[in-house]
Parts: sequence; structure tokens; C-alpha cells
Amino acid sequence: MKLRIALRELHRSERKLARELSAISARHVTEHEIRHVALDIRRWSLDHIADLADAGRRYGLKLRPEPRTDALGAGLQERLSARLGRRPEPALLLLADLRRLHRVAAGVSLDWELLAQGAQAAQDLELVDLCQRCHPQTLRQLRWANGMLKTLSPQALVS
Repeated sequence: MKLRIALRELHRSERKLARELSAISARHVTEHEIRHVALDIRRWSLDHIADLADAGRRYGLKLRPEPRTDALGAGLQERLSARLGRRPEPALLLLADLRRLHRVAAGVSLDWELLAQGAQAAQDLELVDLCQRCHPQTLRQLRWANGMLKTLSPQALVS
């Protein structure tokens, strides 16, 4: 059944989203809202990864329930971010990071939609329920990234 492919791809994309959230948090320590909210909403992706690993077992998949999602070199990124402070260059880097995060979250959202449609067609009610529980959280991650872009871009682009 091709649902295995959709499960594997969604698991991969949720891991990528969790890594992006870790990275943005580490790179922008002086932006407290970015740092703390990114870590908070990262938890949703970690939960989704575990839930997808559990669901994947029913389809013969061996997906890691707790993959490594921390940004590589997070400590170094945090120290560099703290030294750069609120200079204009980090503001542009933050916009670039938020744009990337938005694109990744949009992809994850699409993957949840595809999996939900496939689960419905296969009449897998457990998988449909999983999609209905998790997809709204991904949409909130997407809306947060979009909101931060709208909030931060005017000053970053004009100053």
C-alpha cells in the first residue's frame, strides 16, 4: 500500500521541521519570542514524529520515534547570535530563516493533507484520527512563521 510512502515522507518532513525550529531558536537567542516560541512549537513536531513512528509500525515501517532533531552546532550558533545582538544583518538572517521555516511547515501541512486523504480512502480510522489531531498544530506552526514574517519584515527591510 502506498500509504507507507506517505507515512515515511511525513515522518521525514516533520523531522526537518523540528530541526528548523531548533536551528532558528539557536541562531536568534536575542529575539526572545522567536527563541521561546520556536522551542515550544517544536514539541508538537516531536510528538508527531513519535505518533507517526507508532502508526508506521502497523504498515511494517521502522521509523524512529525520537530522532535527533537538534541543530548542529547549536551552542556555537547561540554564542554567535548573542554577540551579534540586534544589528541589522541578523534581522535579515532572521527573515531568511523564517521564510525557510514557513516553506518547510507548508510542506508538512501538505503531507498531512495527503496522508489524511489516503487514510480516508483506505478507511484507516486510526490514521484519519492521527491526521485530525496533528494537522491543526502544523497549521499553527505555519501561521506563527507567517505572523512573525509580517511583524518583523517592515523594520528589517526599511532600516
